[in-house]
Amino acid sequence: MNKRCIVIVLDGLGIGETEDVAKVRPQDRGANTLKSILNHGKDLKIPNLTRLGLLEALAYGEEKDYSNWDYSAFSRIRFAHYGADTFFGHHEIMGSKPNKPIPQRFNDTIESVYKALMESGYQVEKIGEDKEQILLVNKILTVADNIECDLGSAFNVTASLDHIPFEDVVKAGRIVRSAVKVPRVIAFAGRGINIERILEAKEYKGEYVGINAPKSGVYDNDYHCIHLGFGIDAQEQVPHLLSKKGIDTYLIGKVADIIENKEENTFSMVPTANVLEKVLELMDKTGFICANVQETDLSGHAQDVNRYASVLNIADEYIGKIIHKMTEEDVLMVIADHGNDPMIGHSKHTREYVPLLIYGQPLTRRGKIMQQDTLANVGATVCSFFECEAPVFGNAIII
Repeated sequence: MNKRCIVIVLDGLGIGETEDVAKVRPQDRGANTLKSILNHGKDLKIPNLTRLGLLEALAYGEEKDYSNWDYSAFSRIRFAHYGADTFFGHHEIMGSKPNKPIPQRFNDTIESVYKALMESGYQVEKIGEDKEQILLVNKILTVADNIECDLGSAFNVTASLDHIPFEDVVKAGRIVRSAVKVPRVIAFAGRGINIERILEAKEYKGEYVGINAPKSGVYDNDYHCIHLGFGIDAQEQVPHLLSKKGIDTYLIGKVADIIENKEENTFSMVPTANVLEKVLELMDKTGFICANVQETDLSGHAQDVNRYASVLNIADEYIGKIIHKMTEEDVLMVIADHGNDPMIGHSKHTREYVPLLIYGQPLTRRGKIMQQDTLANVGATVCSFFECEAPVFGNAIII
């Protein structure tokens, strides 16, 4: 089988609030990430995404003549996971049916984490006032709330690779994971920082206390990360199903930190150019290539609309190169996992529809296709493309 299916996730690129926002996430009313960038971002140049139908996906309800479209189709997706989350979004893409998460505040479970780490032989110290504490472990890593994503949805284990190997950070993270029911425990580390800088980045968000990850510098140099989810079965997901048929999966960027895959086929990195350059490199192979462009999401968290536009420009340029390198057997899908409107007035993800852009000579349909009700339809389509067993959740898109 000499073909490729490429999925590029432009992390956080929403195209308008979903119909349930007023009820479930009123703070996201009026959110429209792409429209904010179009209206307020400087020097946005996205000819390739425009060619694929991004602006038509933004204006999904409008009708026009698509008879002259060239090997491309578009739609929008209303994701099925609760809230608006990269972790759940990517597991949904890979075919997992989202379960409603159990939110937890770290200080409500700090004693169980403290006990689990102590029993495993760690030196553990509580830092801060009562009910506003984080844990300092072996004086080289911290455990606290994640204050960048939805509050209560994740705990962070933060460390410097100058002082501890990443496998030891993950080992501590798995102990934390065993002691809590929060949807995610995220273990991450970088170089060129120390515990003093990590502790200086401690911040409060209401009753939650954590380490401000960008401020800590953990992303800046040799960033390593793994997301430890609650109740995820990798055996039911796309990479495992493809592997059973001898088809390789390559994961690039943040998706490599989230989804279980062969170690030699995962490439954890952040810079957009590096991520998409790796896609081009791997197009010399066959199989499924999935890449996450995280810097769009980071720009949303920073509420920096001009940075967001700049990252989209880079992504668009590389998407043009990817299209140019595709063979007549290949299919490309460009999607997002949630929104992250930099103009909404808060720094968290936003619950929005996301675009679905499909390109490739195998397509039998052009222009507008039916709205999709779950990101899992993307994973089901990948499996259908390779004539593999389908995931437990999602239906293949007829292309």
